This record gives sequence, C-alpha cells and structure tokens, in this order.
Amino acid sequence: MDLRPATLDDIDAIRTIARESLIASYGHAVDESLLAEAVDEWYDPDDLGADIGDDDTVFPVAVVDETVVGFAESYVVGRRERVGEIDWLHVHPDHRESGIGSALLERVESELRAADVDRIEARVLVDNEAGTAFYEREGYDLDGERPVEIGDERFDEREYRKQIGRLTGISEGTYETDDGEIVHVAFDESDRGSHAPFYVAYADADLSQRYGYLCGNCEGTNVAIDTMDRMECRDCGNRRKPSRWDAAY
Repeated sequence: MDLRPATLDDIDAIRTIARESLIASYGHAVDESLLAEAVDEWYDPDDLGADIGDDDTVFPVAVVDETVVGFAESYVVGRRERVGEIDWLHVHPDHRESGIGSALLERVESELRAADVDRIEARVLVDNEAGTAFYEREGYDLDGERPVEIGDERFDEREYRKQIGRLTGISEGTYETDDGEIVHVAFDESDRGSHAPFYVAYADADLSQRYGYLCGNCEGTNVAIDTMDRMECRDCGNRRKPSRWDAAY
C-alpha cells in the first residue's frame, strides 16, 4: 500500500469509495436515496477538484495494486487557535481492517502537526460504530455529541479531539446583533466557511441556549441554513458546504 497526494484523475475513484463506504457504514440506518443525495452533495466533482488543487488542503489517497482504495481530506481552520479538521476519511469496504485507515490518519496528523495546529478534530455519527471505535482506538477523546439534520432525518453526531499544542487563543466573546441583542460566541465551536469560519452563538453566558451562528467574515448573524445543512451568510456571501455526516470509514 502506498500513500500519495490526490490528483484530478482520482476524482471518480474517490466518489466511488465514498459511496461504497457510506453504504457499508450506514446502510442499516439511512435510506438509500438519502445516501445517494449525500454523495452528490458532498462529493461534487468540481468541489473535489477545487479541494485537490488547494494548497491548504491535506488530501492523501491510499493505493493498492495501482488502484485507489481510500482517501482522507483535512484542512486548518483559522479560529482564535489553529484547529486541524478532518473532513473525510474513507476506505473501500473490501480493504478495511488492513491498516489503511490508520495509515491515512497518520499522514493527515503529520501534515497538520507541521502546520502547527493546537488540536485535531473529527466528527462521526453515533450509528457508525466502526468509525467511533476507530477514533477511540487512535487516541482521540470524545468531546461531546450534537444532533444534526440531513434532509428530513435527525442523527446524533460525536465529536472527537486530539490535543496537539497548548491553546493560547480566546475561547469565547460577546457580540451585539443588528437587532440589539447580545449573543455569546464560542470560538472553539465552528465550521469552515468559504471566506472565514462560522462560529456557534448562544443566547446566554452559560452557552446552553443555542442562538445561531456568527459569520467570521463580516461578524454578522444573518446566517441561513437549508435542509442539507448548507450554510450561507446573507450579508457577505460566506458559505459552508452541505454538512457531512462523519470523517471516519
């Protein structure tokens, strides 16, 4: 097995691996039509091509007998601290339990460490028992659970973290909305946007009542979310891709 950076010629293989991996992990819990919709949304060829060509994206593929059988994608989020987020990590079902997932994760972690991140994060749906076991086995700590909605269905998602360096940034702050409301922003809870991260905002200082999101690009709270969990700031156009379910095979 060899690891190398993904190329544009790998896009079809990446889409096939993602589809087969999602079916293997979620076929027992998620309707097949929703899985098909997810593949179209998350693995759009143009989006994959842009990610592969982005120098800030870590995108290795695993090759066995000249065939791509797994891939991972990650990037650094420029929050108040540097966080490496693993967006995808998939291995074709025919090649699981052979160490490929661990090798891909090791490559991703190495490159993120070289980028001086403070911690690495990954998210996995609770229904993906193999995925949750994978991260726990690889030394990641469970940081919490949150509900996510894809289409008309609701799922529980676990967030895993591995601490790399000492956090030195500001973890939270307060902002006043255009309507004069005060919201409390958790800078260590965010999602990647096209221009800047989206930070989770709360209505109370205890961070228990969810308000919505603060756009890190324009610091506005006029953020819309659709049924596929796609996010867009209506003030500046900062966008987040449709929410993915998890980053583990």
